[in-house]
Amino acid sequence: MINTENFYNYLIENHIDFFAGVPDSLLANFCACVKDKTSDEKNIITANEGNAVAMCAGYHMSTGKIGLVYMQNSGEGNAVNPLVSLADEDVYSIPMLLVIGWRGEPGQHDEPQHVKQGKITLGLLETMGIAYEILEDDYEKQVKKAIDYMRKESKPYALVIRKGLFSEYKLSKEISKYELTREDALKTIIDNLSSDDIIVSTTGKTSREIFEIREANKQGHSNDFLTVGSMGHTASIAYGVAIGTDKNVWCIDGDGSFIMHMGSLGVIGSKIPHNFKYILNDNGAHESVGGQPTCSRSLDIPAILKACGFKKVVVAETKEEIESAIKIMRNEDKIALVLHTKQGSRDNLGRPTTTPQENKKALMHKLGVL
Repeated sequence: MINTENFYNYLIENHIDFFAGVPDSLLANFCACVKDKTSDEKNIITANEGNAVAMCAGYHMSTGKIGLVYMQNSGEGNAVNPLVSLADEDVYSIPMLLVIGWRGEPGQHDEPQHVKQGKITLGLLETMGIAYEILEDDYEKQVKKAIDYMRKESKPYALVIRKGLFSEYKLSKEISKYELTREDALKTIIDNLSSDDIIVSTTGKTSREIFEIREANKQGHSNDFLTVGSMGHTASIAYGVAIGTDKNVWCIDGDGSFIMHMGSLGVIGSKIPHNFKYILNDNGAHESVGGQPTCSRSLDIPAILKACGFKKVVVAETKEEIESAIKIMRNEDKIALVLHTKQGSRDNLGRPTTTPQENKKALMHKLGVL
């Protein structure tokens, strides 16, 4: 196991002092350490991983220094374009250190959305021509090798991180002024939907909580599409469902997902179908992967949604406000709901016991396709 603070300090000693990326559960301790010890100007929690690659490229050009991009391996997909069309030696040849959490590592049990990505993680790096090493406890030689390579070749280099590599480092959480947890809000939403309503929910704890709420209510799961991967695409999935059915489709998004591919809301908002109902839970954090903050609290999200085409945005912080908002949304078109909730989830929160394919088929049966 690597002492997280020592690893961070070694990076700083070697003049790697700019960090950008999207938090990952395998990197939670490292990301927490970076958050505590780095100024906000030099640790940017980005909208997506490609965003981080571009920032590190810009930082290198203005300082000559090597930036560090942190990501879950699922984020390789978002990073491919700027890695091969910006940082690659055939284009601008820009060095940067990629620190990648290896979810779904072959031979290790993981959730279904990580299995394929785990198999192809190293192959993607090889295809892009990015040199890499799987980081071990004796990290100093590997990091020094990576830095020497990047300085000599002026190319990106990747360190792949296995589960449990970094020692525990607790991120201090801010005290929230909001009374409801996300699960409290989800219970209220579900209690106010009909047996004909469809839910499309974002990845992470949101979908896990919806599954358990349905279990507790003995309602079954055929009304819900529980997005277990493809972060940032929840609204697009829900929109696709909505244009193929007359049933109300309730998209339950999260602030991290909303920010990751915000442009999709502009496209959706230009032609919102009457049955597309958008709910954004904003707890100000990437809670499912360690509680790192998003930039949501510095954004005017209602104004953004209105600019995207929603004619009205309701903000709710209490159970009663949620119930009132659901009634309005059921009877009117182009209404969005923004929930302000606090961080926190049950320690015994489980995961869906159905497979993604079972989830898809049950929904398609409900919609009369199968």
